[in-house]
Amino acid sequence: MQKQKSTATKSGSPGLKLTLLILVILITIVIGIFQQGNNVASKGIVRMGKLVACDFEVFGIVQGVFFRKHTEKQAKALGVRGWCMNTRDGTVKGQLEGEQKPVDEMKIWLQTKGSPTSRIDKAVFSEMKEIENYTFNGFGIKR
Repeated sequence: MQKQKSTATKSGSPGLKLTLLILVILITIVIGIFQQGNNVASKGIVRMGKLVACDFEVFGIVQGVFFRKHTEKQAKALGVRGWCMNTRDGTVKGQLEGEQKPVDEMKIWLQTKGSPTSRIDKAVFSEMKEIENYTFNGFGIKR
């Protein structure tokens, strides 16, 4: 019987190539996760910028039109914390806190968007103040 010659090449076995490919893919995924600072920051794990807070009150047709529910959804999407509630005067008031950019985006949303069936006449905001730590764990609706 003759011995068969090995057909392996210097470039390595197919199993080794597959293992290296998987390793490169995993490293790429991990790097991508660490570069997504916005997702991590919105959960309060890593802070990318200073924290700010302000009060707000929205006037118009903002009760009975799911304004608070849409406000909560938008705040959570932006990573903004705080609360909102209906008032006896027919307005919606609340507090916002978070990083400057998301809070600014939320303020614009409160002034211009609201819920699909709401009508915003005006939105009033207190002066923005810098805070050291979050006061709220998320965004909620007060009743």
